Amino acid sequence: MKILNLINRNTTTCYTGNAYLVTGDWKTIDDVNTLVDVGRDPDIMSRIGDASTGIGKKRIAQVILTHDHYDHTGMLEKIQELYSPIVCAYSRNIPGVDRVMHDGDMLRCGDKEFRVIWAPGHSSDSICLYCPADGVLFSGDNPPSLAARDLNYSDQFLAAMGYIASLDVRVVYPGHGPPIVSKPH
Repeated sequence: MKILNLINRNTTTCYTGNAYLVTGDWKTIDDVNTLVDVGRDPDIMSRIGDASTGIGKKRIAQVILTHDHYDHTGMLEKIQELYSPIVCAYSRNIPGVDRVMHDGDMLRCGDKEFRVIWAPGHSSDSICLYCPADGVLFSGDNPPSLAARDLNYSDQFLAAMGYIASLDVRVVYPGHGPPIVSKPH
């Protein structure tokens, strides 16, 4: 699996979450080119056009939104207009969602399977995505700061964080900032 953050922190002119393009290592016809969040930086459109996504397939076949905040969903309408992807989210409240995900669902991203983990700490529809094969976790905006926490879901959030702590996570791709890589044991 290849993961490319389409947000260039050196040139972005707006407050935005990360937008990760996930492709397969060999970009075969079975791989599902996926955007995990779309951010709100219009420059991602040229980066998608420049990315190597495989021949004979959709550049963006699927979008997975980690939650409904504007800094993670802002470019969704433009992505839908150009690429007509399947849009997956935990919430129906986002215009254009084709598939409402549930805790425990499995989704193919690139050439790997990811498990949806409902983690309602930052918002009621926050999710994380975990790939057991590679130890990759897309965390969205989890764990949230105390100021940005939805206290209505404290028990569910703590259960989700406990579950994630039990997993073999080797790389975390957060909603903001660079990846966090665990040190080898």
